[in-house]
Formats: sequence, structure tokens, C-alpha cells
Amino acid sequence: MIDLHTHSTFSDGTDTPAALVAQARALGLEAVALTDHDTVEGIPELLRAGREHGLTVVPGVELSVDAQVAPGGHLHMLGLLIDPESRELRTTLAGLAAERERRGERIVEKLQGLGIEVTVSELRAEAGAGAIGRPHVARLLMRKGYAASIQDAFDRYLGRGKPAYADKKKLGEEAAIGLIHRAGGLAILAHAYLMQYPDYAAAEAKILALMELGLDGFEVYYPGMPEAYTRGLLALSRAHGLAVSGGSDYHGANKPDVRLGQGDGSLHIPEEVLDKLRARKRGIFGLV
Repeated sequence: MIDLHTHSTFSDGTDTPAALVAQARALGLEAVALTDHDTVEGIPELLRAGREHGLTVVPGVELSVDAQVAPGGHLHMLGLLIDPESRELRTTLAGLAAERERRGERIVEKLQGLGIEVTVSELRAEAGAGAIGRPHVARLLMRKGYAASIQDAFDRYLGRGKPAYADKKKLGEEAAIGLIHRAGGLAILAHAYLMQYPDYAAAEAKILALMELGLDGFEVYYPGMPEAYTRGLLALSRAHGLAVSGGSDYHGANKPDVRLGQGDGSLHIPEEVLDKLRARKRGIFGLV
């Protein structure tokens, strides 16, 4: 089994990349990808840990994309098998990290306006080496007694439409796909059902439009993926020769019900999924 969608302390996960690799090895996984939100800063540690543990590791990233989707939905794009040293990729991600910092400051200001005693310095300390994200704010609110859980913090303060919500800068659809390709990676649509279309048929129209922009494939194996999406995406893959991928979206303690390599317990991603992704990359770039 493999897991091609995970997060570390360099974004909003609670395991370091090294701990992630060690756990993957202990669980008997054949490969694991690190796909932190809008950052590749954890990839060097991932690669070192992979060599130390004799585990196949896949450099990746998860980009938040500015897209027209259903109300309440969002679109994320995974870049798999990327070159984490790509200058354009690193420069673009550095700009997004700076915007995350500014967003964190706006959230703190809104919380302070609600009478909640938190500071930007406390938020930075909570994030540590990672890019600031809303889960860091949620953990800070929990630690200071303002929320009972991460979900409670989102439900009361941080979710879309809540009093401390602040939007963030995102790449457009074509820009995200192009950036991944220029970094030598494959552009994979993450958790398509979270675009929140009423059914798969409605979502497929959006996916077809992304294919016109160069989409390489989509996650088919993902916790909670509706069966209609799984069937539809597999059929779309066969009809158009697109890649399929899958992962748990593991975040450690920030998503306690999601286990590495297993998701909710029903996830099973065969190693051949990675083999086919590599074959697609060779076909496009002539590289392993």
C-alpha cells in the first residue's frame, strides 16, 4: 500500500516529515508522498528520512486554487513527483507563504475584536517552522481555552462565514497546473467531491474544463469519497487516458480520525498507482 496525500509540521500537520516516514515504514507502506499546503520546505527532510528508512518517498505539494466551484466548495491541486528545487516553484510558494502570514495577522485582528486574547507572536510560535494556517489558529484557541476542539474553533470562529474568517490569495486554475508542470510534476485534482457540486455529473463538467487546461489526473482513492465519484472518475480516466491517485490526507492529531495509509480504515491504494504516475511523467517529460 501507498499514501500519496499527507501533511507535516511544515503546513498544518502535527508530524515532522521524518516522523511521517518512520510511521509509514512501521505500517508497512511501500511509498509515501508529502503534499504540504503551498510549501515544499519539508521535502529535504522527507528525502533524508526516506533514505534512512529505505522507503520510497514522493515530493509533492498541495496548491489552493482560485476557482469557480459550488457554494461552500473549494478546489485543491496536488503536484506529485515535482522538482522541489524548481526556482519558479519556490519563488511562487514564498509569495504565498507571505500572504499566509498576512492572513494570519488579519485573523488575529478579528479574534481580538471579538475580545479573544491572542497575539500574532503566539500564532507564529504555534505554527513553528510551518506556514501559518487556520489549524494553527484553532490549536492556539484550544490551548487558551477558547475552543473545545479544532472543529469547534472552525465552527465558531474560523470557518467560511464565521466572524474571524479571512480569505487567502490563491493561484488560478491554469496558473496552478502550469506551475506544477514547469516544476516537472503531475497536476492531480484532489478530493473532487469537496468542490461541493450536488452530484458527480455536475462536478464532471468542471473536471472536463480542468482537463482542457492540462490536468493529468485526479484522486480516486480518498476517505469519504462517494461511490458515484469513484465510479465516474475511474470511467473518465479510462476514457481519456488520465492518471489516478489517492491518499489519506493525513494531518496527524489535527485530523485524529484519519490514519496514515488507511484514512478512515477503508482506504487501500495499490503500489501500481505510483508506477503508473511515474510512467505518465516519463511519457511527458522523459524523466523518472
